[in-house]
Formats: sequence, C-alpha cells, structure tokens
Amino acid sequence: MKDFQIQAIGLMSGTSLDGLDVCCCTFRQQAGKWSFHIDCAKGYSYPDAMKQILGTGAQTMSALEFITFHSSYGKFLGERVNEFMQEFGVHPDIIASHGHTIFHEPQKRIMYQIGDGAAIAAETRIPTVSDFRRLDIMLGGQGAPLVPIGDRLVFADYDFCLNIGGFSNISFEQDGRRIAFDISPVNYVINHYCRQIGLEFDRDGEIARQGNICQELLDELNGMDFYHQSGPKSLGREWVETLVYPMLERYGLSMENMLRTFYEHAAWQISRIITARPLPDGNGKLLITGGGAFNKFLIERIDALCPCEIVIPSRQIIEYKEALIFAFLGARQIISEGCCLKYSQFYHYGKIKRHLDRLIQRIPSSGSVAHCA
Repeated sequence: MKDFQIQAIGLMSGTSLDGLDVCCCTFRQQAGKWSFHIDCAKGYSYPDAMKQILGTGAQTMSALEFITFHSSYGKFLGERVNEFMQEFGVHPDIIASHGHTIFHEPQKRIMYQIGDGAAIAAETRIPTVSDFRRLDIMLGGQGAPLVPIGDRLVFADYDFCLNIGGFSNISFEQDGRRIAFDISPVNYVINHYCRQIGLEFDRDGEIARQGNICQELLDELNGMDFYHQSGPKSLGREWVETLVYPMLERYGLSMENMLRTFYEHAAWQISRIITARPLPDGNGKLLITGGGAFNKFLIERIDALCPCEIVIPSRQIIEYKEALIFAFLGARQIISEGCCLKYSQFYHYGKIKRHLDRLIQRIPSSGSVAHCA
C-alpha cells in the first residue's frame, strides 16, 4: 500500500445512553505504519423521547415503526454531522457510523444496529460506512467488541486496552493474535438505577462509596455462567435485563449497598481477566477509556485489585476513543485493508472510489500527528 492520508468522522452511540460522540480524525499511513490526529470532537445529547426509544422502546415497536425509526434516527445522525462540520469547518472524506445497538443475541444470530447509513449519506452527501457487525454474526462470530484492530494499531504501547461504557470490554495480544471480548455490564446497570432516583449517573461513584458490600450477592454475581465461558463472547441488554436486574433486586438492598456490591463485581471481573494473563516483564500498562474512566471510585477499586499500571489518558481520548476507532475502521475498510470484522456497508461507494485516486500519497510536509505503531 502506498503512503496514504484520509480524514474521517466516526460516530459512536453506546448502551449507556449518554449521547452521540462525533470525532473527526486524520489518519496517515507511511512505510506501513499508521498515525492519527484528532482534529475536533464533540458530544451531542439525545432528546428525552429519543433516549427512551433507544433504551427500551425500540425493542417493542411494530416492524413498520421500527424501520421508520431506523431511517429517522439515521437522518438525526446526519443532521448532527452537518452541525458538527459547520461548527468546526471540516469536510471529511468519509463517515463511519457504529449505529446504536437495539438487539444483540449472537448465539441466535440476531443483531441490529439502528441508524440507516444511507440516511446519513443522503443528509451529509458524504460517503458513509456502516453496519459493521452483521456478516460476522451470520458467520458465527460475536460482532463485538468492535475496536481490537484499532487498539492494536493505534494504541500499541499498552498491554491491555480497557473500555468502560455500558459494558466493559478489553483487548490484548496473546500468541500473536489480538484477543478481545466483553467482560461485564457496568454503566448500563449503574445508570439504570441512578435514573430511578432522578440522576443520569453516579458522579465519581459517590453513591456506591457510601454503601457496604453484600457478600452473598457479590458471590452470586461472580458465579454467573457467562464469566466461566472462554472467548470470544459478548454481552447485550437482554442478558442484563433477564438475569442481572432480578438478581440485584432480589436482595432488597439500599441503593448504596446494591451499587457498592455491583461496583466490586465489575472491578473484580476486570482484575480477574488481567491477573490471569501475567506478562513476561512483570506489571503491564492498562489503558482505560470510556465514561467509566471518569468514575473515581470505580477506578480506585480497579486499581486496588489489578497488578497493572493504570493509565488514564486525556479527556478527549477517554470520551472519543471508540468514535476515533470507528473512523479508523471506516478508513481501513475503504482502502481494502479490512477491519476486525468481515463486512460493512458502503453508501456512495462510487464516490469513495473517486476519492481514493486523490487521497493516495496526499501527505502534507508538516503537521502534528501522533504515532500509533
């Protein structure tokens, strides 16, 4: 592959429902090595009605209502990208959209990422890459987590890359392969219970910090079958709502004690994965990103249980790492390097191909670009 530069916008919407992340990045490949620079990034909140649909409402819609919302949500994403481009004065070569997970039951080969890529492309008039999961699941894969190839190439200085969002997921090198899987639910559960008392989230973990651990509940959580399965494996809201919520509520604990116990569970599951993989040079480096990296009490508990040096990067990387990596996956896909999955959809594909001729070897003589591999 010749030297190459491309600017891409990545869109990420997670199960924690804290909003839409938009990240515009310039990626550069020289001598087989990738580097990146975050040009600009911003988060957008969801209207309350849309948040309700994305949270639970879409699962019970009729087929007609569902596909109508799929299109309207795609249009919403395109409109936010247009606002973003106008505010920051950018016009990227491509857009790569994760969409928002509505169904995820890979064992049944069921998944759906809502947010029509064609609607995004129509609204923005920019080539759009979307639907990253589908064929991987149809071929027996998990379709998630989606970021391991980005971790390998963009954040290669770390032994473990941990993202803490609605669910925690991790990636690391093992026997020359990038291994990645979901660990446990985190913010999906915490935010669910915080909303019951009028809060969006547990700021700094202050509610949980006031509680005490219920050892019986902790043991039951840690004993769930999922934690004894080998990877690849992934989690979805269906598993949480069917198994985790009833378990947490069966004990009749105060909010403080329930959350304190759940925090310990989430931190212990993370530490269990890391301590099971000793590194030849001793303690490794653990990069933590996602909204959970801002939760001081949760990070304290992970730090207390894990042998690794914990690295909390800049706020921009914490908030936008997944959107950044989706932009990267989209860039790799259109230059035929592929990504961690086997399939995605292109919209305006002819326009993408025309872009390639002018993108190849479009390397500036100067500029601030962070090395990634």
